[in-house]
Amino acid sequence: MPYSITLHRVLRAPSERVYRAFLEADALVKWMPPNGFTATVHALDAKVGGGFRMSFRNFTSGQSHSFSGRYLELHPHERLRYTDSFDDPALPGEIEVVVTLKTVSIGTELTVTQSGLPDVIPAEACHRGWQESLALLAELVEAEIPG
Repeated sequence: MPYSITLHRVLRAPSERVYRAFLEADALVKWMPPNGFTATVHALDAKVGGGFRMSFRNFTSGQSHSFSGRYLELHPHERLRYTDSFDDPALPGEIEVVVTLKTVSIGTELTVTQSGLPDVIPAEACHRGWQESLALLAELVEAEIPG
């Protein structure tokens, strides 16, 4: 049976920067793949009705899995809603991802909910992967580099 997970993190960065990190190909390859994976963005059209196509490659084995999705909602600096579907028939169904951003006193409160995850993916592996990805996201968006 498909299941859902929710993740939460407070980032020391403005919501505008966090929002962009979800929509720019260069940023996605920097933070989205969990530890031990690399990513390639094959296509990205960041608009409602637009979509994306990506792949993650296991750096140890060299094996790759690809997935694609479409953008259902884009509310700048506040909310994104999009789908994910794996190309692998062993990972069936469509996953829906909702990202909410809220400006707080020290930056941005981020909540990510994934619904419709296939039970082939252990929930603990999904949580672990997202925690690693969100740590990389924090490193990207929290950096204050002049000029």
